Amino acid sequence: MRSPRHLFSILAILITSAAWAVDKKPLPPAPAKSLAQPVTNEFIQKQFGENCTVLPGLRQFIGDFDGDGIDDLVVAAKCKNPMADRDELDYVVADPFDTFMGFGDVKVTSSFASDVPERRGIAMLIIHGADKDAWQAEKPKAKFLLINLPFKTLTVKKYSLKKKAVLGIYMEEQGAGESNSSVIYWDGKKYRYVQLGSTME
Repeated sequence: MRSPRHLFSILAILITSAAWAVDKKPLPPAPAKSLAQPVTNEFIQKQFGENCTVLPGLRQFIGDFDGDGIDDLVVAAKCKNPMADRDELDYVVADPFDTFMGFGDVKVTSSFASDVPERRGIAMLIIHGADKDAWQAEKPKAKFLLINLPFKTLTVKKYSLKKKAVLGIYMEEQGAGESNSSVIYWDGKKYRYVQLGSTME
């Protein structure tokens, strides 16, 4: 028969292990990086079709957006017809902004046009990487074409949720005397849009 002291030691180890497991928090994501050599229209059109072209002047980022430890890619683009190659090239068309506003049907919202001609067709392209080739894999883990996002600049940095931190894609929108900010992040199933506020200038 085991002694009370031995049983107490085992109990203490179990309690300590349980407490450690409860207190253990997910590691924060590694910082995203700007691509030193930006992807080309040829690469984007292979993944999303000839309707899409790279939007010049905005940084392209690689980072682990979906939390699987593999680098993903985010690129600003112009896509004249987001739905055209969706089935052929196996990507998801999503509208986090209008979903946030209460209109989530991309078959409808993909036809929305900006009042500003140069902003029509602005999109965010995201490729979730797979295996050792990450976002450059021949068959990526998943691809997303996000429409109707009101951004003029993009940056990527940590975004804190209740239980963990993820990489957020931060957007700045400059209006008439007003600067708005928002963030896009992966919630484990889809990309979500969150407004962060605005400041008058």
